[in-house]
Amino acid sequence: MRASITKLAFYKGSLRAKLSKEIAKRLKLFPYETRIEYSAIDRPHYGYCVLQAAKLAKKLGHKSVSVIEFGVAGGNGLLNLEMHAAEVGKLTGINIQIFGFDTGQGLPPPQGYRDLPYHWRQGFFAMDTDKLRARLTCSQLVFGRIAESLPQFVRDYKPAPIGAILLDLDYYSSTRDAIKLFELHRSNLLPRAFLYLDDIIGDEIALFSEYTGQLLAINEFNASHESQKICRTTYLTTNPYPETWHHQIYIYHDFESSDYCRFVSEEIQQLPLGAVRS
Repeated sequence: MRASITKLAFYKGSLRAKLSKEIAKRLKLFPYETRIEYSAIDRPHYGYCVLQAAKLAKKLGHKSVSVIEFGVAGGNGLLNLEMHAAEVGKLTGINIQIFGFDTGQGLPPPQGYRDLPYHWRQGFFAMDTDKLRARLTCSQLVFGRIAESLPQFVRDYKPAPIGAILLDLDYYSSTRDAIKLFELHRSNLLPRAFLYLDDIIGDEIALFSEYTGQLLAINEFNASHESQKICRTTYLTTNPYPETWHHQIYIYHDFESSDYCRFVSEEIQQLPLGAVRS
């Protein structure tokens, strides 16, 4: 009986929290950064990555930063990115360039068990291209298979330094091709870039693991690159208001970047000697 009461109390508390968050989201009750912190905004993980990329770009002296979404699907994420870009631009003064990579035709055929064909199928997440183009205001779409479109990306689009990458490609093979960005256009990246990995949590059907899908692609990249690593965050998971997306933020590090060791922290950091209290 006591366990049931405890569960009911927890459920009610959770319900109140969700209701409060939804009200704050709809009414925009708090400043933009606070709404990200409390996930009281649509796709707070997108906003977090864009905001942190812009902040780092500004500290490094850039006026613009690029954000890439790999896997546009219907386009809801790209439209959401435009909202976040506008907010971040007002907050930081940094111009945000947005690029969306997609075939436009949905998922290609899976290439073996690593692409989780028991969960994904060719043709999923197709795009209504004309409808999406009519609603976009500043994003640029990059169509085609990533292995073919990515090598020419910097030459064709001349993006600002890349500071945030949102990976929603579902497959191991597509993710593997996308993170070749870090090899092909290494000089066009900030020394640390913020990543969101969409397909690493899942459910009892997806059963994502380190031996298939996105996590396998990340692990293979790390194993084959000595001075470039894609790492989990540790600080977000200590947030007193935990969210699933806190476990989906990763950081790309380029230890050999000329800007990697540039100081970007608080200028004054002192701990004056205080009184000893018994």
